[in-house]
Amino acid sequence: MTRAATAALSYFARLFLRTPSLYVLTSAGEALVEPAEAIERSVAQMERRVTGLDEQLTGSVRVATTDSLGKRFVLPAIARMRSEHPGIEVVCLTSQDIANLTRREADIAIRTIRPDAPDLIVRRLASLKTGIYASRAYLAARGTPAPGNGFSDHDLVAYQHSVAPTMPFAFCGEPTGGGKVVFRTSSSITLVEAAAAGIGVAELPCYRADTESDLVRIMPERSADFDVWLVAHADLYKTARIQALIRALVGAFDSGPP
Repeated sequence: MTRAATAALSYFARLFLRTPSLYVLTSAGEALVEPAEAIERSVAQMERRVTGLDEQLTGSVRVATTDSLGKRFVLPAIARMRSEHPGIEVVCLTSQDIANLTRREADIAIRTIRPDAPDLIVRRLASLKTGIYASRAYLAARGTPAPGNGFSDHDLVAYQHSVAPTMPFAFCGEPTGGGKVVFRTSSSITLVEAAAAGIGVAELPCYRADTESDLVRIMPERSADFDVWLVAHADLYKTARIQALIRALVGAFDSGPP
């Protein structure tokens, strides 16, 4: 082993403590975490600024969104953009987790929560509605919940607390204290499918639930609005391929739900 390799291993040993199952940071290693993260941020910033100068309609774009928004709006936008600019490749990240654009986990994000970071450019794409839905089979077996009874004696399906920490105290403003949450999920598509399968009553985005023939909207006077935001990092916003996808996304949301 060379002297340089031996020195590197010795330094590594001072930063990490080896256990039977993994490596654990020593106090020296912990002291370097913050400087290492600062270096990572600086490298990411340099990468963004260099990429932001790109005038070519080629290369890769990473877009982060939820599965439901992806299916209804983002995928049609990608198809439209690709038909015009076949040299652009797209990586679509579908998750309820919020991608960190500063660290370039994505180039564009479609979010339902407006970020406030100063280095991000934010544009509202749409204001959409949610309603209360249940399957025809569920309503036939359990009856239709009446406004004001807190969904008494009814089963509910809802997001996991990590996705919507305040849920399900109310669906579209209708208190849910009398109901029982029997199913949770982090996926908006799975939530729709669970309601359509008759598992329980759910608050769902109307643009998605209205297309399901097995679902019936109940308490139609009850609804809630939510905004959808397009987010991009300022250093990348004017990149040609980023702008091409942004135009397609804006067009997809401007066309509205079917």
